[in-house]
Amino acid sequence: MPSVNAHLAMTHLVPLAKEVDDDKVTPGVLGFIVFAVMALAVWGLMKSMNKHMRKVDFKEPETSEKESVSQEK
Repeated sequence: MPSVNAHLAMTHLVPLAKEVDDDKVTPGVLGFIVFAVMALAVWGLMKSMNKHMRKVDFKEPETSEKESVSQEK
C-alpha cells in the first residue's frame, strides 16, 4: 500500500509532467545529478587506483648467475 507521502508527491508532480512538450525530451535535473554522481565515482576510483599503482614495485629482484642456473635445472 503506497504511503500518503508518495501519493501526495505524485499529485504534485503530475501537473508538472503535463507541462512538458511531447516533442522535446531532455534529461533534466535528475539526468544531471546521475551524471555528476557517476563522474565523481569514476574520479574517486581513478584516484584510488593511482594511489595503489604507486605502491606496486615493478622491479624484479636481481638474481645471480648461480641462482639462475640452479633454477633452470
